[in-house]
Amino acid sequence: MLKSLDRLTRPKTIAVFGGKEARRVIEQCDKMGFSGEIWPVHPKNDEILGRKCYRSVYDLPAAPDAAFVGVNRLLTIEIICELSARGAGGAVCYASGFREAVSELADGDTLQAALVAAAGDMPILGPNCYGFINMLDGALLWPDQHGMLRVDRGVAVLTQSSNIACNISMQQRGLPLAYLMTAGNQAQTGLAELACTVIQDPRVTAVGLHVEGFDSLETLERLAVLSRELKKPVVMLKVGRSEAAQLATVSHTASLAGNDRVSSALLQRLGIGRLETLPELLETLKLLHLYGPLASGDISSMSCSGGEASLMADAGVKRKISYRRLRDEQLKPLRETLGQMVTLANPLDYHTFVWGNGEKQTAAFTAMMQGGYTLNLVVLDFPRRDRCDATDWLTTVNAVVAAHRATGANAGIVASMAENLPEEVAEQLMRDGVVPFCGIEEALAAAEAGAFVGAAWKAPMPAPLLKTAAGTGEVLTLYEDEAKAELSAFGLPVPQGRVEMSAEAAGAAAEELGFPVVLKGRGVAHKTEAGAVKLNLKSREEVVAAAHAMAGVAKGYLIEKMAGRPVAEIIIGAIRDPVAGLVLTVGAGGILVELMEDSALITLPASPEAISAGISSLKVKKLLDGYRGRPRGDIAALEQAIAAIAAYLVANAADIEELDINPVLVLPEGEGVVAVDALVRRRIS
Repeated sequence: MLKSLDRLTRPKTIAVFGGKEARRVIEQCDKMGFSGEIWPVHPKNDEILGRKCYRSVYDLPAAPDAAFVGVNRLLTIEIICELSARGAGGAVCYASGFREAVSELADGDTLQAALVAAAGDMPILGPNCYGFINMLDGALLWPDQHGMLRVDRGVAVLTQSSNIACNISMQQRGLPLAYLMTAGNQAQTGLAELACTVIQDPRVTAVGLHVEGFDSLETLERLAVLSRELKKPVVMLKVGRSEAAQLATVSHTASLAGNDRVSSALLQRLGIGRLETLPELLETLKLLHLYGPLASGDISSMSCSGGEASLMADAGVKRKISYRRLRDEQLKPLRETLGQMVTLANPLDYHTFVWGNGEKQTAAFTAMMQGGYTLNLVVLDFPRRDRCDATDWLTTVNAVVAAHRATGANAGIVASMAENLPEEVAEQLMRDGVVPFCGIEEALAAAEAGAFVGAAWKAPMPAPLLKTAAGTGEVLTLYEDEAKAELSAFGLPVPQGRVEMSAEAAGAAAEELGFPVVLKGRGVAHKTEAGAVKLNLKSREEVVAAAHAMAGVAKGYLIEKMAGRPVAEIIIGAIRDPVAGLVLTVGAGGILVELMEDSALITLPASPEAISAGISSLKVKKLLDGYRGRPRGDIAALEQAIAAIAAYLVANAADIEELDINPVLVLPEGEGVVAVDALVRRRIS
């Protein structure tokens, strides 16, 4: 159960402990018009900034809603213990020298555990963090300068890094920041838990997180649920990799499922948009603040330059957006307004024929915005205001705003270079309901993320993530026939086969199965390299000879019927990620595993929609669809096979350490699939 953080994040009374940092907290609260009470605590001073000083926690008039503790690490633990006993609403722990310094200070880990124990049920942020800024109420538990202003509504941005928070506070992009919060070491309270609190503030419109490592998947799922329920999108800049990944090296699956890709799969499942840079995160939040998620990825672009139109078109190639063609009803008004010299297309280069003419620009922009696009962009870089005249640029801005108001369509102005959009213009555009985008790449990243969240919200909320912890028994690699038997019981098609312990018995078994057959040596991890697999054997004599040849490495023999000629070969596997648990991998199999980086990750439990989407995302899907006249593969059977493996993983979640089925042969449509090789490593209690 999540702790209540409302008193801490929206305090009416604040206690501050320490010297210059505590003084700065008071200064910032006064500067931003905090209307509550502030109680300094100091062992020697009688007053700080005109406020009476108290000697200890127990001398305070009441238990404070929030406390900023800016003293050394040992005294921090003592004060936190007293605040908890007094019933305070929560505290920011500024001091460093805890777990983040464990390599330099041998007791750092121990002290962090002591700090958490001292806090008990009282929420704490940090240690090793600046705290937070609440610009809705002017409450700043923040010991430094910042660049923010009071707002009535806006977005919340949360990060582990205090320095990155400082940088974000200085943004000049017109983004209204309601909350800026840091979590430091996340010793007790993590970013996801903080986000669950601020997203419920009715004045918050969207939430952005800068995350180095997930603190709690359960809380992140809770945040995703709140996001949908409250209609407030969440986006994330996720950096780094999962901590202490313990991936096996026996199979190809481990190399396909990089930990950062697991993070992407998790966020995709939860409907949380992922961005790659801080500017992308901030620009996306501006879009979501004004318009929320987008209905689709269909966008329009307008500029008075063919060069800018080309930049927009090229930047869109790598994005999941679409410059949909103009509708027939748009062509006439655009032609009448722009004349015969302009090529009517999307992106649209409207040339300079209407430059400076507010009436004609408004007409052109209005016609463009009547095309049903989910977002309409106008590229506009301002001249230097200190050396040049920006009158005609402001005319264009006014025309965009007028067209937006006339049509009700979502609109944005894009400066191709961030420095070419003055802050005062950006702020006015936000007030006028038009997104001021700083950068072409950032604008399209925002559109892509907005469309992703919109599509995610249209789909049902996925089932809770599979969270079964790994068992503690010894890890054992099953024989291939044993692995296939377990998987076959869950519905995975495998070849008809027999296990024999002698070469002569293998020959007899092959005759009973019918030729051609495959002969494999049991108990050999890398069969091809060890010479422990022979294909297309067509007689009893060939089988016996092959069995004798591999007798030195084999612990018996597996004889199987040869499968038919496939349309494509697929690998299906699973690895245990230290954060996400078991994750399913699907990709191009056979020799293509080593030639192509072509795979999709599917979190568990896997829905039919997720399985279908995973297959559709593969490059090898072209083969499955019948490439250049070749037969179409049995995609329905492949989906069923993946579902069977997913069900096996869920049923054995505590035991499975790794699974690798390569290849699964996808036969022509109507003929099914067959898994011809399988590796399972599981814990045996």
